[in-house]
Amino acid sequence: MIKLQIETLRRELEQHNYNYYVLSAPTISDIEFDQKLHQLQLLEEQYPEFFDPNSPTQRVGSDIAVGFEQVAHVYPMLSLGNTYSIEEVQDFYERVRKGLNEDFELVCELKYDGTSISLIYEKGALLRAVTRGDGEKGDDVTANVKTIRSIPLRLNGNCPDLFEIRGEILMPWSVFDDLNKEREDQEEQLFANPRNAASGTLKLQNSKQVAARKLDAYFYYMLGEKLPSDLHSGNLMVARSWGFKISDATKICRSLSEVSDFINFWDVERKNLPVATDGIVLKVNSLNQQKNLGYTAKSPRWAIAYKFQAEKAVTRLNSVSYQVGRTGAVTPVANLDPVQLSGTTVKRASLHNADIIEALDLHVGDMVFVEKGGEIIPKITAVDKDAREDNFLMGDKVQFIKKCPECGADLVRYEGEAAHYCPNENACPPQIKGKMEHFVSRKAMNIDGLGSETINLLYQNNLLRNIADIYELKIPDLSRLERLGSKSAYNIKDGAEKSKEVPFERVLFALGIRFVGETVAKKLAFAFKNIEAIKKASLEQLVAVDEIGERIAQSVIRYFSDEGNIELVNRLKSFGLQMSLSEEKLQARGETLAGMSIVISGTFALHSRDEYKTMIEMNGGKNVGSVSAKTSFILAGENMGPEKLKKAEKLGVKLIDENSFLSMIKEEKS
Repeated sequence: MIKLQIETLRRELEQHNYNYYVLSAPTISDIEFDQKLHQLQLLEEQYPEFFDPNSPTQRVGSDIAVGFEQVAHVYPMLSLGNTYSIEEVQDFYERVRKGLNEDFELVCELKYDGTSISLIYEKGALLRAVTRGDGEKGDDVTANVKTIRSIPLRLNGNCPDLFEIRGEILMPWSVFDDLNKEREDQEEQLFANPRNAASGTLKLQNSKQVAARKLDAYFYYMLGEKLPSDLHSGNLMVARSWGFKISDATKICRSLSEVSDFINFWDVERKNLPVATDGIVLKVNSLNQQKNLGYTAKSPRWAIAYKFQAEKAVTRLNSVSYQVGRTGAVTPVANLDPVQLSGTTVKRASLHNADIIEALDLHVGDMVFVEKGGEIIPKITAVDKDAREDNFLMGDKVQFIKKCPECGADLVRYEGEAAHYCPNENACPPQIKGKMEHFVSRKAMNIDGLGSETINLLYQNNLLRNIADIYELKIPDLSRLERLGSKSAYNIKDGAEKSKEVPFERVLFALGIRFVGETVAKKLAFAFKNIEAIKKASLEQLVAVDEIGERIAQSVIRYFSDEGNIELVNRLKSFGLQMSLSEEKLQARGETLAGMSIVISGTFALHSRDEYKTMIEMNGGKNVGSVSAKTSFILAGENMGPEKLKKAEKLGVKLIDENSFLSMIKEEKS
């Protein structure tokens, strides 16, 4: 009865996922969906014997870091030849015509600008997801791919026992914009385009972070021994009925003029799509004809990609201004005559750093080439130096500034870094206000009522000069300010008081130490246990912590060598902020598995894989994704992966079942 209830819920949720993410036609509300998902989670926790690696509950991802195992492709993932003009498309068309010497059809599809993926399905269930890699082998990213809601974990209808389908994983424009806004607020390097963002996301070691990024996927080619159709287009239509997201922008063309019409239409219309595209793919429709045409060493003879031209324009450089961010990084910005590019008016473009300015040999008044193309951030790609002869308004060569434009401090450039920094972090207004905004943000101290406008208002009225001042704000002082009032004042005070319960690892992140993000803060907190130990840590001690490199270590040392920062931390400590790990976390963390690298493989009856990963981490061990000579042992469940088993036997890595593993931990605790 329970098993039937669980299976029914899974089928319902899979159908609702398909309705929402593939058909864009949801039939229930988000709240109803979440309630059903929560009900399934509770049942699966209560009855672990019914665990299914392809359950809808597995889409949320895990926050335990894993490595990626290299997997060989059954069919090599070759790249397509590129063309950039209709004439080159015509040449391809003629080569196909001569090679076949019979009638043929071409299938025209949009070329999505993401990261390639290969999915293997066995008996209707997702078995493995592998990146393109070098074409011969790629990374097994199955755990991350399972978080993508438009990818079916189980298929509808009759499908081959084993087949492969290839597609493109994408980050929608809206998600990309939000992600870059968040990275900009944290003064992290922005992703240049959704392709880079999707690729970087798919390689994250934390599948829970992948789930939060809301990736999407379209599929475009099927391989296998017993495919449903002899036509490529037929296989795509059947794949759609199984639950795959197949683009509606697909057309069978029987002449070169039809191909040309398709290209011309989508060169304009693609700008209205929710995801990035960079061209058109042309494929011979008949699989038998594809086989007859064959392959070159690098690409198939039966397919080619037509690449859209990146949009560019020429405009005048009027000036270069400089922005100072939260960490003191100084970013040069080109101010331009307004110009239309990719449907938007561009007035500014980032110049990134001094090296870029020098390489471009920029002068004020230069006519510059600005490009967007697949790049969401406009960039200057070159200078029209020929135009200088006729340009009487050309000014001086652009030189990167020596002093901070906000506080006048001498800028510094640390060895090995491209950016210049203002070192005056405790007296430079943009840095002070930026640090406050970071400190109160949701992922840090999460203090309601203190947005950027309110922080600026309090700074202008001398009520805030650093983050510690937040805890000395008084309700009468706040309530008398314009746009605040007593209700807002009480909310701010209440939020500040509640933030004193925020755990140490988040407090460490909230301090805004350069290069110390959420993950690094957590690593440091668990390695050193309290702020005093981190303050006194040497370079050698810091780099000994997992994933802490020399750049991060030097930044931590630099932060705690500043007397102003020491005083700030002491004030925060005096207000009652958490400056050490809680007793609960200290007691929970053992050393049974210290120094061990452990691989988990298979399915388990007593605990979920995520629970076992947490146990390993909390007992000092390290979760790794692939088997190597350095692997201490494999925690092996039922249906262990054959490749891992084979490699373990070859390297002599021992297997431990879950009962033995639990006994190992229990013995240490006792």
